[in-house]
Amino acid sequence: MKITRVRTHILEAKLSQPFAYSRAWYDTRTAMLVEIETDVGLTGWGECYGPARMTAAVVNNIVPWLVGEDPLRTDVLWHTIYARLRDHGQKGVVIQGLSGIDIALWDIKGKHFDVPAHQLLGGAARTEVPAYATGLYRRKSGDPLKYLPEEAASYAAEGFRAVKLKVGFGIAEDAAVTRAVREAIGPDVALMVDANHAYDAVAAIRLGRLIEVHDIGWFEEPVPPEDVAGYRAVKGALTIPIAGGECEFTRFGFRDLFASHALDIAQPDTCAAGGLTECKKIADMSEAFGIRYNPHVWGTGIAIAASLQLLAVLPSHTPHSLAPLEPLLEFDRTEHPIRQAILKQPIEHVNGIVRVPDGPGLGIEIDREALARFAVGG
Repeated sequence: MKITRVRTHILEAKLSQPFAYSRAWYDTRTAMLVEIETDVGLTGWGECYGPARMTAAVVNNIVPWLVGEDPLRTDVLWHTIYARLRDHGQKGVVIQGLSGIDIALWDIKGKHFDVPAHQLLGGAARTEVPAYATGLYRRKSGDPLKYLPEEAASYAAEGFRAVKLKVGFGIAEDAAVTRAVREAIGPDVALMVDANHAYDAVAAIRLGRLIEVHDIGWFEEPVPPEDVAGYRAVKGALTIPIAGGECEFTRFGFRDLFASHALDIAQPDTCAAGGLTECKKIADMSEAFGIRYNPHVWGTGIAIAASLQLLAVLPSHTPHSLAPLEPLLEFDRTEHPIRQAILKQPIEHVNGIVRVPDGPGLGIEIDREALARFAVGG
């Protein structure tokens, strides 16, 4: 079997209303998908996290190294691409491009052997994964002290047992909103907060101490990813577990992050940190360091499916326990017209639980009419 063609698909959709996290407003959702064709009729799909046109350029420049190669040699192809681009991109968009390619290769590999990717990654430890609802962004109008608790309560009513709140809008406002959301969802639904590295260590510690009383599941990206010392300071000052890593790449980046003891919870994005090949290695290393692994997921159904294939094989956070604490799937609940539309069979939750796709490869089928509808060209 040989690779015959690699295509990139840049997709875009306007939102009905913009929303904001701590550092920017969204009024459009984009996606960059990778399609790899073979000479035996098998096609694999992957997705790249990051700026769509930039990751497409990366993938398009890698194509000559892939055509004619055996797609089953996933590790060899990963190392070949990484080594050729080592001088120019050990992190960032180069690795994001590599991630989408790698996921597509695993999709082909699963289809070739007629098994889900998780079977080839070591076998499923679980067939379904508890999910937490990501949402609770800011809107252009309305009072966040009113609409955020209402939104959080709606997720709890859907059956989610955990929700994540966006913070980073000022310590006083963050503390007030966190309290309001906790009151709205009650004590039995987990509440996490995510600052998207809007604070320095001083401010993050101040906020953390104000919200500790609300039983916070984790404080995500309290400080910029480059500030590893700041992560250590925040982690040492608070009882809240500290999470991060969506802006880190490959086992080499996570090796240094883990060795610094800066995190309680690692959050590599499968579509950014190196794909399934690399994220399985990061997960193994995370276990060796005693650090929990809950992947960051912010993309289409391809990103969700790839993350579920990995989550299926991860060990529980409490190994060999009669009451295991399972890894969680991040389930984006914000508006994203592309997310499920590109799948012939959408990936949905039932009472906050998402089944791992059990078809060959990623276990999904792509709706090409939806691709055409959202396509914006290269």
